[in-house]
Amino acid sequence: MTEPKSISLTAALDLQAGADAGDPSTGSGLPRFTMVAYTGGALGCGQQKGYHETYRGVDIEVNLLKKVRLEIAVNEAFVQPTIDAIIRGARTGEIGDGKIFVLPLERCVRIRSGEEGNDAIG
Repeated sequence: MTEPKSISLTAALDLQAGADAGDPSTGSGLPRFTMVAYTGGALGCGQQKGYHETYRGVDIEVNLLKKVRLEIAVNEAFVQPTIDAIIRGARTGEIGDGKIFVLPLERCVRIRSGEEGNDAIG
């Protein structure tokens, strides 16, 4: 009998949407995940094309907007519920809500116990 597949989901979201997606008070239902958001690190733009601002009298065009990246490893049965949870927490209906990428996860090892595969994911 084959073990169910492990899946990696990566979501590129607006900075606030990423916080909302992981906030238990929003009812998103994401119990475990890693959020990558550090100053100057996660930047990007898509259809929203950035914005203009004035700093000390100088007009500046900001093309790269602050983003957050969620990285979540799940067993196959939890792929759609996890996608739904991210969407519930991040969707505003506006351009810039982000994207979710679903990829096969070749291997997962829990460092503490040495467990591998679905057992390591939990």
